[in-house]
Amino acid sequence: MVPLRAAAAGGLRRGAGRPGPAARSRRGAAPRRGAPLPAPAPSPARHLFSDLAEVEALRRNLLAWYDEFKRDLPWRRLAAAEPDADRRAYAVWVSEIMLQQTQVATVIDYYNRWMQKWPTLQALAQASLEEVNELWAGLGYYSRGKRLQEAAKKVVSELDGQMPRTAEALQKLLPGVGRYTAGAIASISYGQGNLSSCPQATGVVDGNVIRVLCRLRCIGADSSSPAVIDRLWDMANALVDRSRPGDFNQALMELGATVCVPKAPLCGECPVKQHCQARHRVEKELAFASQKLFSKPAPMPDVEDCGAGGCPLCPPATEPWDSSLGVTNFPRKAAKKQPRLERTATCVLERRGCHGAAEFLIVQRPSSGLLAGLWEFPSFPLAQGLQEEKQREMLADHLQAWMGQPVAAGSLQLMGEVVHIFSHIHQTYVVYSLPLDGDITVDPALSPFRWVTEQEFHTSAVSTAMKKVLKVREKQCKEESSPGKGSKRKRGTKLQGAGNTGKQLSLRAFLRPPTSP
Repeated sequence: MVPLRAAAAGGLRRGAGRPGPAARSRRGAAPRRGAPLPAPAPSPARHLFSDLAEVEALRRNLLAWYDEFKRDLPWRRLAAAEPDADRRAYAVWVSEIMLQQTQVATVIDYYNRWMQKWPTLQALAQASLEEVNELWAGLGYYSRGKRLQEAAKKVVSELDGQMPRTAEALQKLLPGVGRYTAGAIASISYGQGNLSSCPQATGVVDGNVIRVLCRLRCIGADSSSPAVIDRLWDMANALVDRSRPGDFNQALMELGATVCVPKAPLCGECPVKQHCQARHRVEKELAFASQKLFSKPAPMPDVEDCGAGGCPLCPPATEPWDSSLGVTNFPRKAAKKQPRLERTATCVLERRGCHGAAEFLIVQRPSSGLLAGLWEFPSFPLAQGLQEEKQREMLADHLQAWMGQPVAAGSLQLMGEVVHIFSHIHQTYVVYSLPLDGDITVDPALSPFRWVTEQEFHTSAVSTAMKKVLKVREKQCKEESSPGKGSKRKRGTKLQGAGNTGKQLSLRAFLRPPTSP
């Protein structure tokens, strides 16, 4: 295997156009006395789209593929059919916010319900945050919905209901709209990048586009670093088809989502594979390996870096090309920071309602921070490593202080644990239940609370984690009420009677005829 930085330190590099420092020394071309040695100037040509004919071919092939194979998605239909620019931009905006960190299949149902409930900016601006949280519940990253509504209110109250018309203005004026979202709205809704409407090209760079561009141009530096992201934006802006900027940006994202996927990419189906440097490298290595297998002399494949060390877009020398990964060598990211571990005691307080149905007490979280404004079962953070008995006592004390009435630790029933992974937190909920005979009195100043039926719970603004907690309680109740539960509990108990050794009997022992006393 030839590592990425296997190019010779001296001599003329293929495609570099100038000799390395070692080659110049051998020729006796010493620098002037007192002058510092010039640093090698890395050539980024390998990582750029500098050939206009190639760029035009890539645009043409990608758009033809998109026209034939694009997925039929509700936000695309709305954007294509809506004549009003503001409503069109709103439809695209909602989809782009929902699609952040969330898969398309999950978003479709949420998007359809959202647009049915709030088809315009004005309708969303009039909604309450509670309504927004209720519809967003389960989609994750809940602050997105809150910021989306805040921005809608600003458009209605401060911008006379008209959406900003450029990517720059969208990013500057609307809270929660970053560079990518602004570029997507401007290019798809307004055609920004089209020479007839706006001379400034507007590309987009999301996770899918990063993956496509890094493979097309063998960009192996950390793709999450600001320097690399800036270069990718320059590349995306240069590639945009000026006659169809919105379609081109969607095509590039579609390619990353359906063909140039993170694992097991469908390279054979890629419409731009002839422009892919990563694929070219794989093909050269395969050809070289084949020739080597049959003992045929062959030149080394052209797989060296574009510079003699120092290229900001090549992989570091400590992370050479792995032939077993092929094109999935790219992109590369810095190792993710491990999520911090947290434990929380959660109590399902239950009573019988006026019609005999079970009701659960839920409280509202603070208006800022994680899961802001959502509803949950009463919860209390726990230190790591606590024994179960101590956890139970601490939760009882917390509930007693909150309700203003005694809570015996022994009355709390342990139901199990629920693990939920947030983006930066590995959260374990230790689930307890506490049946109550009647109502309780809670100081409303501590936190808003209410009693809800199971159906009302699922339509409230509760997180996915809390829905998991309720499922643990439901599972435990079913197990306790199932007919075979008692027999299952007794399987491990010792048989009573004379001669019982406590050992499990084999099938042969059961079938053996009884011995006379």
